[in-house]
Amino acid sequence: LNPLSQQFSIDTVVPIYILVIAVLGIIFNVFVLMVFCLHKKACTVAEIYLSNLAAADLVLVSCLPFWAVSAARKFNWPFGGSLCKLVNLSITMNVYCSIYFLVLVSIDRYMALVHPLSHERLRRPKFAKLSCLLVWALGLLLSVPTLIYREVEISLTRINLLCEGTLSTLSFIIPIPIFSFCTFKIIQALNNRLMEGSNTQKTEQKATTLVLAVLVAFLICWVPFHLVKIIEWLMRAEVLRGCKLGTVVEICKQIFTYLAFFNSVLNPILYVIVGKNFRRKVKELYKQRSLKRRATLSLTSTRTSLLKRIQAADA
Repeated sequence: LNPLSQQFSIDTVVPIYILVIAVLGIIFNVFVLMVFCLHKKACTVAEIYLSNLAAADLVLVSCLPFWAVSAARKFNWPFGGSLCKLVNLSITMNVYCSIYFLVLVSIDRYMALVHPLSHERLRRPKFAKLSCLLVWALGLLLSVPTLIYREVEISLTRINLLCEGTLSTLSFIIPIPIFSFCTFKIIQALNNRLMEGSNTQKTEQKATTLVLAVLVAFLICWVPFHLVKIIEWLMRAEVLRGCKLGTVVEICKQIFTYLAFFNSVLNPILYVIVGKNFRRKVKELYKQRSLKRRATLSLTSTRTSLLKRIQAADA
């Protein structure tokens, strides 16, 4: 294979891929937010967390067009230092917020199935909204170092190493044990109640199936990225060394970064494929909008007919 044509294909495919992810991610996540926000019934606790996850994904994919332009220019950032800081702030904030919204939703499913009576107060919509607000505030606070220290050219200062180490710890090493514990207990509880068939349990199981699918998708898309980032951090801190390892890490980082981006498109697809309650909400919202449109058309037709009669009477 000609190296020039290979380089051309990489330089061409990567920006197109990122741009496609951006466009699909914006459309899909806006659709999810519209369904959750416009439906006449109030969101459940799990839906509050998932809608905030969709909002966090929307923040990420909205920044990707800038990344696509940078990739097309062989990663020469053309938008200046301020926008560089802002885009990286948004992406870093998404990393923190996404994983902690999933922590909240996994804890909610754990309490719903394993301790359905003892933690009812913690499963109220008001508490869920307050928790989401705190996650957004925490995500913004933890992303502030990115706003302060991020530059167009990455430097290997102690501050940058500390920021990367903190990111890996708070966005991966701490949440993963919580995920693992909650997921294990959730699956155990589902197996124990498989033979029971009350409507409440069926509803909880439907919501839990969707949450588990989202959790698994997140782990598949993001775990490789975080592992590579940890290895890269260890190399920058000179704990690990080796030219070959550095080359492998750099290639893997690019591949797994694009895999992580794909998660923002995958989540809305899972809502439609796996989420029976979400599909029901879409159908009900469509009927709701259709009835409203018909009522508006009928009212307009009645007004027009009345005006014609008045004009005819005056004539």
